[in-house]
Amino acid sequence: MEQIQESGNILNFARSIQWLGQSSVKIIYKGYTIYIDPYQLKSVDKADMILITHDHGDHMSLPDIAMIAVKETRFIVSQACQDELKKEGYLNIQPMVPGETISAIGLVIKAVPAYNIVKNAHLKISNYLGYVIDFDGISVYHTGDTERIPEMKEIKCDIILVPLGQTYTMNSVEEATEVVLDTKARIAIPIHWGMYEGSKNDTLLFEELLKNRNITVLSGT
Repeated sequence: MEQIQESGNILNFARSIQWLGQSSVKIIYKGYTIYIDPYQLKSVDKADMILITHDHGDHMSLPDIAMIAVKETRFIVSQACQDELKKEGYLNIQPMVPGETISAIGLVIKAVPAYNIVKNAHLKISNYLGYVIDFDGISVYHTGDTERIPEMKEIKCDIILVPLGQTYTMNSVEEATEVVLDTKARIAIPIHWGMYEGSKNDTLLFEELLKNRNITVLSGT
């Protein structure tokens, strides 16, 4: 009974995660508003914390950041992002590298590697990031822009946000499903599709490949 209740709690939390397109995500948690890679936002908001995986324009979008950042907003970012953010006048910036863990607004946030092996859009040497965030016992892994990398076998999570685009990130939908299995996630949310790469058909295949693995897929529009 306890396991069923825990699974229900995880599913309810996963359904509260708002995928906004590309890799942009919004989470409201205990009154805090958290964005990851805000991009092409539709409305002005007030972010308590913004996490940025890397410095490409569809992940670190300065016009979108300006729509939600206030003086008190805390930034958690890859090192590649900090100089540009400082130039824009943002002060509360915490750069991270893979392997580091910090606590912020009651959350434990671990930075993990995100890079390409076959492609060259995201080099390992750049120290681009994914984030594993502990929301009071529910772990959420936003992979950032990455292929399936060896480090993923050491990452465990309840909910994974994984890219389905196959131009700059995964090499196939099948590879994305292997990432879900590597991390033993119970719930998968496909991201990074439908804008510049990847299609709704990819999400249908992703769901089909995982349906017999007891993994729930929550796809956006």
